[in-house]
Amino acid sequence: MPAAPPTPTTTTAPAVATADPRRWLALVAVALSVLVISFDMTILNVALPTLASQLQATTGQQQWIVDAYTVVFAAAMLPAGLFGDRFGRRRTLTVGLALFGLASAVGMLTDSPATLIAARAGMGLAGALVMPMSMAVIPGLFPPAEQRRATAILAAALSAGAPLGPLIGGFLLQHFWWGSVFAVNVPLTAVGVVACVLLLPESRNPAAPRIDLLATVLAAGGLAALTYGIIEGTERGWTDPLVTGTLTGSLLALAALVLRSRRQREPMLDLSLLADRTFRWSSVAATLISFVLFGAFFVLPLYFQSVLGTDALGSGLRLMPMMLGLIVAAKLTDPLVDRLGARTVIALGLALLAAALLFGSRTGTADGYGRAAIWLSVLGIGMGLSLITAQASALVTLPAARAGVGSGLLQTLRQVGGALGIAVLGSLLSGAYRGALDTGGLSAAAAHRAGESVVAADAVARAGGGPALSASAHAAYVHGMGVVLLVAGLVAVASAVLVAARMPGGDPAPTPGSGDSGRADAPAVTGDHG
Repeated sequence: MPAAPPTPTTTTAPAVATADPRRWLALVAVALSVLVISFDMTILNVALPTLASQLQATTGQQQWIVDAYTVVFAAAMLPAGLFGDRFGRRRTLTVGLALFGLASAVGMLTDSPATLIAARAGMGLAGALVMPMSMAVIPGLFPPAEQRRATAILAAALSAGAPLGPLIGGFLLQHFWWGSVFAVNVPLTAVGVVACVLLLPESRNPAAPRIDLLATVLAAGGLAALTYGIIEGTERGWTDPLVTGTLTGSLLALAALVLRSRRQREPMLDLSLLADRTFRWSSVAATLISFVLFGAFFVLPLYFQSVLGTDALGSGLRLMPMMLGLIVAAKLTDPLVDRLGARTVIALGLALLAAALLFGSRTGTADGYGRAAIWLSVLGIGMGLSLITAQASALVTLPAARAGVGSGLLQTLRQVGGALGIAVLGSLLSGAYRGALDTGGLSAAAAHRAGESVVAADAVARAGGGPALSASAHAAYVHGMGVVLLVAGLVAVASAVLVAARMPGGDPAPTPGSGDSGRADAPAVTGDHG
């Protein structure tokens, strides 16, 4: 590798006056970082039963092993974007990757559920540092003409993580111990840190505002409370005092954040970014896509493992058609956007998502994997076309000086959309499953347990409930899955119509300042690559 050039003083020179010949290699390093963060959101879907058994974790502890990551990730996203803009995007990205590797090592070695929950919270904080910065470094690497393509590659890596998580987790569990689902992160993040230090230029916004502690507390507290309330609402019920109190508190905190942001010239929650119609409707599309996709991701692992009888690895492998569809879409996105425009491609992707989900909603108990393989392939193509294009279209409109805050806002909206998807669609699944389950002949305690989940019903059936209970549970789950996919499909239809009607046409050009030196707020960039 050639020696790094000497570090000049920080200026407001153009971000890429001369395109760095190593920029695509640097993008691979950043994409790897995003992929690690992304698949860690779903890798525990298949690992949790084994992990819970080994650590003797209670049901509540199992829930927080998963949810600690999501709550902290959502809470820290907005402050992390501002932190990177002010103190350096490469620095923030590498610190986040190092913290993610360290927290993964703690999770790998622990023998305590409480320690693992703390490690998962640390991973969530690290993910919040990495995710917005991965997108924010693009203006410092690429000239405006290449920024959409680079952003689309990162968006593809982010999208690929969800289906890859169960596959990687299933493979590791079949060949190694439960801690391997965390061990895999350590070498990957180490490679990411080294590559980012050697290949990425530093960039920051010299005019970025100081960290607003009150706004940070309001954002972190409000988003954490919102995510927590949604998660607990599906378990405790929406009228539970803890749930209503938490959600009310979150709304008050977020309302106070919005009011404070509107009075500040350069706030952490920069709502003025939403004035750009392309950014606004691309962000809305990405949020709705996240809501819809959680319908599929939420119901499929249990369908494969409980109804079709596959193991953890088999469940991951059965998601491969989605991955293949995503790869196809990633190759098609750029040519289609150039020819048709971002609005048409996003609407087309949402229409394909809707078609796949509505087709999947017609699944019956006698249907095997073949039907799922068909609609998963279409789902992957629709997911790629819509989500990759929506994220790229939103981010390419951002002024470079606000890249971190804007990316943080986009990813926060996506997280909220996903959390709402889990809450709404999870509640639908539970209600439809219990309503269709036949528990006649069971004791009240056994009937209550069987109504908790299809896994619990199978356990009750093996303990004496009989094969009829298992058959009823499988049919009830397929019914509930159909309801979830139907609702998700209808939301996708409405989203496609909304995007087609409201989003500006054409392919947005990068906002002036994303690579120009004529702006006072252009990011400061050093030539230090190592």
